[in-house]
Amino acid sequence: MAIPTDPRGWIQVQKVKNGRGLVALRPFRAGQGVMPIMGKLVTADEVWRYWEKDPKSGANCFRYDADRYLDPAGQLGAFANHSCHPNTGIVRRGRTLILKAIATISAGTEVTHDYSTLLGADDVWTMRCNCGEQVCRGTVRNIAKLPAVTLARYRRLGVVPEFILDTV
Repeated sequence: MAIPTDPRGWIQVQKVKNGRGLVALRPFRAGQGVMPIMGKLVTADEVWRYWEKDPKSGANCFRYDADRYLDPAGQLGAFANHSCHPNTGIVRRGRTLILKAIATISAGTEVTHDYSTLLGADDVWTMRCNCGEQVCRGTVRNIAKLPAVTLARYRRLGVVPEFILDTV
């Protein structure tokens, strides 16, 4: 899977249904790398401190491994929105988290992923969902709360990191 090192010509932050989000400037086919998620690694304690100051900044962090999170502040990944029927998923290659297309993405389409795929069964964070998809779950919860058919699909697509699967 090729990963663009500078996705700015491929992805742009634009106004979307729920504020601002990532929009594809070119088409992507299923299985293709869309963009790396850049940022700094922080501990879970640091994420909780973010929550105390600004809950939105804590919610933007990506779980990176069992004990650390990736804070995308100031990077494109800070605008990666959730969908209960996403067109990308998160994969980890070496030390890099990557948005990988799990469906065809047309130019002009918002690029989304399912936040639940980065929430281990030990995560307590939840969010009211406003994705508007026909299959919307209403609330985003941890991986253990996903419908079995959805979890099986994500497993087949390889878009749930092993350290998250280990918590189920």
